[in-house]
Amino acid sequence: MIYLALSVLSSSFIFVVFKLFTHFKVETLFAIVVNYVVACFAGLIFYRGDVSLPEIPEKPWFLGTVVLGLLFILVFNLMAATAQRLGVSVASVATKMSLVIPVLFGVAIYREELGPLKILGIVLALAAVYFASAKTRSVSFQKASLLLPLSVFLGSGIIDTSIKYIQEFYVKEDDYPIFSATVFAAAAVTGIVFIVITSLKKPVKISIRNVLGGIALGVPNYFSIYFLLKALQHDSLNSASVFTINNVAIVMFSTLLGILLFKEQISTKNWGGIGLAVISIVLVALF
Repeated sequence: MIYLALSVLSSSFIFVVFKLFTHFKVETLFAIVVNYVVACFAGLIFYRGDVSLPEIPEKPWFLGTVVLGLLFILVFNLMAATAQRLGVSVASVATKMSLVIPVLFGVAIYREELGPLKILGIVLALAAVYFASAKTRSVSFQKASLLLPLSVFLGSGIIDTSIKYIQEFYVKEDDYPIFSATVFAAAAVTGIVFIVITSLKKPVKISIRNVLGGIALGVPNYFSIYFLLKALQHDSLNSASVFTINNVAIVMFSTLLGILLFKEQISTKNWGGIGLAVISIVLVALF
């Protein structure tokens, strides 16, 4: 259980770091690129095998890591914008609700059965994203603000589905660590290319503040995955139980951190959305 608790703590800290970027005036894109460099090196450090760089492009999963790298950069920026503009709880809910997408993909591709309780869970998840995101502002702004959590919801779901598909058909079990490190590296390269292109119009200043922000983000980003994998090895908990506890705890803990650290205002409608999020995760994961 200690690994599961550490995974929840690491994942929740990611949303807190995103929120702190605004306070410390950290450039989000630059910090996210540094974050993936840090996460990549962390993966290489903890990988006990021999790394042969020339062989990596020959792997059947290499092209998939390039696509995932692009998605990681895009979705992480959307997560940061959601946490900064709408709050930590909204970003957390939108990210965790995305588990309904790989569930639907499993039904379509793997012919997995989808019972009435799972269908109910998916419907509640979509409602949860709306209610948890709703703010007491003008109607026009509410509609526009919903695009951010909805994009995070879809993007995170596509990433989870893609990783599952690539690992299922192309990645050998021994290649999991180096596969993860390569995904982080691809995300870093994608971000660097984007920064170089944008710097042609507006020069980018390398700031120690942005580097430190990236390090602060990269460490929990890597360990959120590392500790989750360790938790999945626990004999007394099956994977459904681990994912359920992990997702529910992240939603609730990140919301609590948003209230305690940033004085975020949580309305009755928002609390209802968070409650629906918890119920939907339990329905989808356990039944």
